[in-house]
Amino acid sequence: MSYFWRLAHSYSVSVMLILALAFLAVLPANGQARPTGISDAELVHSLQGFKSGNADANGIRLHYVEGGKGRPLVLLPGWPETWWEYHKIMPTLAQQFHVISVDMRGMGLSSKPEDGYDTKNMAKDIYALVQHLGYDKVDIAGHDTGAAVAFAFAAIYPQATRKLAIMDVPHPDDTWMQIPMLPAAGQFGTKIDDQHPGYPWWFALQQVKGLPERLLDGRIDLYLNFCLDYLTKDSSSIDELDRKVYISEYSIRANDAWFQAISQDALDVKQFPKLEMPVLGLGSVGYGWLQASLAPKATHVRIVKIENSSHFFPEEQPVVTAKELTDFFSEP
Repeated sequence: MSYFWRLAHSYSVSVMLILALAFLAVLPANGQARPTGISDAELVHSLQGFKSGNADANGIRLHYVEGGKGRPLVLLPGWPETWWEYHKIMPTLAQQFHVISVDMRGMGLSSKPEDGYDTKNMAKDIYALVQHLGYDKVDIAGHDTGAAVAFAFAAIYPQATRKLAIMDVPHPDDTWMQIPMLPAAGQFGTKIDDQHPGYPWWFALQQVKGLPERLLDGRIDLYLNFCLDYLTKDSSSIDELDRKVYISEYSIRANDAWFQAISQDALDVKQFPKLEMPVLGLGSVGYGWLQASLAPKATHVRIVKIENSSHFFPEEQPVVTAKELTDFFSEP
């Protein structure tokens, strides 16, 4: 009997150990349980008064989330996120505007074709969406990659642009082609800030066609979590749920294609006219970059520094961001 008791006891301990290890395997470093899978419909439902939509635009399908009443305000998210980037400020903006947050080409639930990721063509996507929604003129704001597309939209379709807001990243131009391959001594740290203005090494990585897909497949969480941590002052401002959304909907190939189009974008911007509509630049670590880039390209431009934040200030400083956008787009 003692033999079988010891055998059963050993088996029970083994099972408990296996279960404990399995439980620990699903815990992040902070020890909190990872959220279960959440659908896009559930995300939209969490924002009262918003609904999801799809539109055939410029030969692809664009997904967007809209809500609120007032003048149309189009929000274009940036790399490596989705329409959900603006979820903290959409309810506030919806009090005065009809907010439309868009999954751009290659992003979220929108189409991910093989090509067409230059800002001129992606601006054409957004213009087709605006027409689909029945608008002749919109306000438009973009962050990061979305800022570049928003700038191209305003330059190509000035008749459809009432006001433009650019957040932290200007449209690619010749200065982008001068980004050094190696960081200056002491420049590259664990966080980007005013003392460490940044070393965007991923710009180069994503130029190599085919390789990132093989390197990052199955490891995209390591890559994106590093970038999100590096580009935030407070990493917890983009929480576990947000990261799960961005990681689960990330297309390596499509996101690479945005970066691979930068050299063409830098050529195309030379043909854009000077912007005549009111332009707001919101910048944190990109404040100086916006000052240098936007002033020569727009007649009526104002640039505001977002304090106590890094690159992702729509999520790090949502109250300040929403106020700046509301004040700007509310002005006559």
